Amino acid sequence: MNMRQIEAFAAVMKAGTVSRAAEIIGVSQPATSRLIADLERSLGFSLFSRVRSRIIPTPEGRLFYEDVEASFRGMDRLRSTAARIRDSGAGEIRIASLSSLSGSVVPKAIVKFRTRWPDATVTLMVQSSRDVRDGVASGAYDLGLAADEIELAGIEQQIFVQPRELCALPPGHPLVGREVIRPHDLSGRDFIAYVPEDRVRRRFEMIFREAGVPMPRIVVETLYASTVYAMVAEGIGAGLLTNYAVAGFDQSRVVLRPFEPVVNSRTLLIRPPERPKSQLVRDFIDCLMESR
Repeated sequence: MNMRQIEAFAAVMKAGTVSRAAEIIGVSQPATSRLIADLERSLGFSLFSRVRSRIIPTPEGRLFYEDVEASFRGMDRLRSTAARIRDSGAGEIRIASLSSLSGSVVPKAIVKFRTRWPDATVTLMVQSSRDVRDGVASGAYDLGLAADEIELAGIEQQIFVQPRELCALPPGHPLVGREVIRPHDLSGRDFIAYVPEDRVRRRFEMIFREAGVPMPRIVVETLYASTVYAMVAEGIGAGLLTNYAVAGFDQSRVVLRPFEPVVNSRTLLIRPPERPKSQLVRDFIDCLMESR
């Protein structure tokens, strides 16, 4: 049994005659008859009854045709899927991001991306940088945005943004009147800090050690910039945020001031290793770059 025999059989079932079927598949009538006969021999049962000059499908032939039609519908779906992949990548893109860019750069990139691929599905997960890295390394995500303290083995990476950290203060905080916030200004004051393994936190602590100034009083530790914003906005204390991190929030609830010496954070764009980029992934990366 081969595909040419199946095509001949399906053509006869649809056309009702061997001669018409031969025209459909583009071979001679005798060749079509031979294809049907060869198929019957390979199957071990008759597909058609020959009554005078007519051929009539046998019950076995009709039953077999049901599965032939189902297989052809499956082939049509495969062709449709192939066309969709060719025209717009896989049709779905999965992204993970640290919180500081999830309310600013990433939404802007998604808006740009959907103008190019309105039928594509975007899945966005906001996670800790470590979870973003693990998901990308395992292939669960096509792209990730993570802080640079992650383990770099097993991923492809490039620097995405290196924004300056700003001192975020609640409105009415005693330091709001300062144009620049320095270590001695924050010493002993309530502070919302990132977790100890965060590189921004480590750089911040090093500045205080080098200046010989006592650290602020850390009242909350968190992984997420969104939590820093929420705590500052509620008046719990000061914190460090970038312009990217506050872009998606109500900026009237926090006051931003430069902090010196300068503390920069660094975000990496990461991908699974040794995986060719689909057209969707290439375009989404372009949209991310344009949205920085």
